[in-house]
Amino acid sequence: MKESFVFLADGFEEIEALTVVDVLRRAEIPVKTVSITSSLRVTGAHGVVVGADCIYDPALVASAEWLILPGGMPGAKNLYEFAPLHGLLRNQAASADGRIAAICAAPAVVLGQLGLLAESRATCYPGFEDMLNCKVIVDKSVVVDGKFVLGNGPANALLWALSIVGETLGREKVYNIANGMLLYPKSEHDIENFFG
Repeated sequence: MKESFVFLADGFEEIEALTVVDVLRRAEIPVKTVSITSSLRVTGAHGVVVGADCIYDPALVASAEWLILPGGMPGAKNLYEFAPLHGLLRNQAASADGRIAAICAAPAVVLGQLGLLAESRATCYPGFEDMLNCKVIVDKSVVVDGKFVLGNGPANALLWALSIVGETLGREKVYNIANGMLLYPKSEHDIENFFG
């Protein structure tokens, strides 16, 4: 399995970024955090400073399983303004097996403005819908459409991260991870309460 990359810009939403890294590592999906700043230390929207695994290097991220964009403001805006990310996301979207995940403001501010969601169903943080530029806006916690896994905000970061696991390794792995975290420890059919 190729590595996945979570991009961190100053002002990122901490819950979204750290939850997805935690869940993917629990699922044994190789993932690295990538600072798009000149420093490994990136400051989140609520003042939490995180040490990224690496600084953006086009050679490092050229072949990825997932490109993952946490939201937050001004984090999503800073991601969009980082020009090298534009080509990387376009190439990932155009590739046969490329996958992209974004949550909160990032689906609209980054993917929508790049025109990547034109043929997709999508969700985002309320108030950013006019930037989504998608086929259909869906008012759900998580929307999976083709190569995109999109979430609507911080409260649903865990469900969004588990959806990425599900798209990568299947629903059984999702049940195992979710049960281990006590999200829905009863039975397989209970998952419909979250993803149905």
